[in-house]
Amino acid sequence: MPRVWDVPVHDSTRVRDARVAAEHAAALAGLDEKRTAAAALVATELATNLLKHAGGGQVLIDVVAPPVLTQCRDGARAVQIATVDHGPGIADVPAALGDGFSTTRSLGAGLGTCLRVADEFDLHSVPGRGTVALARLGSGDATSREAVGLRAGGVNIPFAGAEYSGDAFAWVRADDRLTLMLADGLGHGPEAARASTAAVEALRRSAHLGPAELLRQLDTALGGTRGAAVAVAQVDTRAERLRFAGIGNVGARLREGDRWRHLVSRPGIVGVHRHASLREEEVAWGADRLLILHSDGLPSRWVPPSDGSLATADPAVTAAVTIRDASSPASPVRDDTAVAVLTSTPPDRP
Repeated sequence: MPRVWDVPVHDSTRVRDARVAAEHAAALAGLDEKRTAAAALVATELATNLLKHAGGGQVLIDVVAPPVLTQCRDGARAVQIATVDHGPGIADVPAALGDGFSTTRSLGAGLGTCLRVADEFDLHSVPGRGTVALARLGSGDATSREAVGLRAGGVNIPFAGAEYSGDAFAWVRADDRLTLMLADGLGHGPEAARASTAAVEALRRSAHLGPAELLRQLDTALGGTRGAAVAVAQVDTRAERLRFAGIGNVGARLREGDRWRHLVSRPGIVGVHRHASLREEEVAWGADRLLILHSDGLPSRWVPPSDGSLATADPAVTAAVTIRDASSPASPVRDDTAVAVLTSTPPDRP
């Protein structure tokens, strides 16, 4: 079962914990010594920034697939380091990313260093609401085949700082189709994590299947576990169609232009309650679409993000902003909480 690290940073002693977590994640991702050191540096800089500029926050570290899948990178893994805070925010994000920028009389090299060292780096900040910073570091291998024109990403927060989250998400590609899945293992802890991990492993073996057929396969794959709620979304970029099917209380919302649509799952638990028939919902997919899948760790009446700048943000940043805006320091997430996002690749991105 993959580890997920949630490191609260409210004093300088936790900066080291963030660095050590990044080193452990790098080992799981198979990074070499140089890239491991880079991951540790980024975690240290971002955690230090939380203390200097936001009065604290949390560092979330996970091992994920690249947000853009090419046929030759479907098995690639990267260390993802995200920081989330409810601090004062950054008034001028481009300036903050430049070396020499500082509001605390420091050297002002933290964010600029992260931007240079990481394979991918993104920053979203709203004055008065807080900041999300995200870095991703992989092996640095070059890619050579055409991407599918979609990006996926997510954030996973284990309940109460546990080592394992009962939630899991993953995305796979088969030619012109990209499939995003989010699984919420029943309950908390290792047994819930085993169920959601079994769902991810089955997805990776079945990238060619449609959502309904995949859920039927998962019924068998999750047999012997406590089961999970699962939602599956698949975009066919050639046909410009989105197909969706879900079982259990994994939520799904699709942004179509300036409005949001609920995609509906049917009641049940995958691996426990078998379904003779499953209905797929099919809708148009276009460049303005954005799909959010989430577990029930989010409040039932959470509000989708309305910031227009998120249209071009890294999808994992959108996921982190969604969680941040649905919680607060006084009211943190109340369960394992995972949010996964699927969106089109902006024209100016590779």
